[in-house]
Amino acid sequence: MIRVLVVDDHQVIRSGLTTLLESAGDISVDASAASGQEAIDAATDRPPDVVLMDLSMPAMDGIEATRRLREHDPDLRVVVLTSYGDRRRIIEALDAGACGYLLKDASPEDLVNAVRAAAAGGAPMDPRVGAVLLSERQENRAGSAAGAKLSERETDVLRLVTAGRLNKQIARELGISEKTVKAHLTRVFDRLGVTDRTQAALWAEREGIFKDPTD
Repeated sequence: MIRVLVVDDHQVIRSGLTTLLESAGDISVDASAASGQEAIDAATDRPPDVVLMDLSMPAMDGIEATRRLREHDPDLRVVVLTSYGDRRRIIEALDAGACGYLLKDASPEDLVNAVRAAAAGGAPMDPRVGAVLLSERQENRAGSAAGAKLSERETDVLRLVTAGRLNKQIARELGISEKTVKAHLTRVFDRLGVTDRTQAALWAEREGIFKDPTD
């Protein structure tokens, strides 16, 4: 069971998220909080697997709360859920330690899957957020990234990373070892000029290399 802490200063939203997440069957909302400080207190009393974090809250906002939570527990998975998709807040939230960033108009299915992905070590990211972030953070790498040449197998690995798969899942789907997956990922990172899975997935989103041409 995935244990979740829901953080939002609106009670109606907290109640709605709790009902939605617990209806999934494999997710339990163990606590909720109406402020950043309440989130810290709740996470200290009973550490969750995933924190679903709003950004705009009184006294202590979600960015500062995320930073303090991650300082206390570097392994804690924090997924931002907010109405704000502006560049500054996205970058500040990720720099504070959030592993994912969703907008509040996300579908119920996407929200549930994002919690599952975060709990499994993934980095769920709204594609619109990825586009905003890439325009800021990968501008200096645009020239080299655009000309990146990936092998067929490296492309397969990148496609599954973009879909939120973990190394074990990628290995199983491609019929290769986890060690080989890691080797492919290292080459993918080098070719794209990125340093981690999130940046690689965001590059793929920006380049649109896995988009359905009929969309």
